[in-house]
Amino acid sequence: MVNDMSHEPKSLQEAVVYFSNPDNCIDYLAIRRWPDGRVLCPTCNSDKVKFNAERRIWQCSSHHAKRQFSIKVGTIMEDSAIPLDKWLMAMWMVTNCKNGISSYEIAKDVKVTQKSAWFMLHRIRLAMQDETLGSKLGGRGSEIEADETFIGGKARNMHKNVHERRITGGGQSFRDKTIVMGILERGGQIRTQVIPDRQKDTLQPIVRDHVHAGSALFTDEMGGYKGLSEEYEHKIIDHAVKYVDGRICPGSA
Repeated sequence: MVNDMSHEPKSLQEAVVYFSNPDNCIDYLAIRRWPDGRVLCPTCNSDKVKFNAERRIWQCSSHHAKRQFSIKVGTIMEDSAIPLDKWLMAMWMVTNCKNGISSYEIAKDVKVTQKSAWFMLHRIRLAMQDETLGSKLGGRGSEIEADETFIGGKARNMHKNVHERRITGGGQSFRDKTIVMGILERGGQIRTQVIPDRQKDTLQPIVRDHVHAGSALFTDEMGGYKGLSEEYEHKIIDHAVKYVDGRICPGSA
């Protein structure tokens, strides 16, 4: 991939032509996501990755779940089947139409259904709400909550075919649910991220990436957060005993 950010479509016609090439789409995003040229695995943050040009995905040299990843992973496009070219055209339209744009206009110009266009527009606008995206939360005197949850539909509400395909565990198994981590600055912003597990090596780098050292950090007693007290004013509540202890109430927001 060429590390060149000079090419930026100046018109919708240019955007259509430029983004019709899938390699251009990947280059366009990769250069902005990893400006120093070091592609990082979204799961373990390692830069020891190789690009498979035929499949247009990367593979991490470390052996772990989700070691293969596309440019969509970790973005608003991650769980969407909508192609990259249509996502990038929609983003270009949203950022370049000074008078705003509707989902009907996106549906017409990008050639997707109005339902898909609304979905894309909603996600793009949410991503654009935080003008300081990439900056860290907190600082001295700030209070930050970090917590995770499992998300997934109730089995009894699923169609029989969906149930048979998705439910592979028994009892209270979380195997078929998605883990989402949330970091909240009290009175401020919130960051969320899909994570592969709740291990220390997964949770702590995310906290460090999003929270300024020295902040008051509130979490539950889970082992994945142990060891952060040297960098943060780490305060813990044991949910087995109680859910709120003064101002310590992770997950209550």
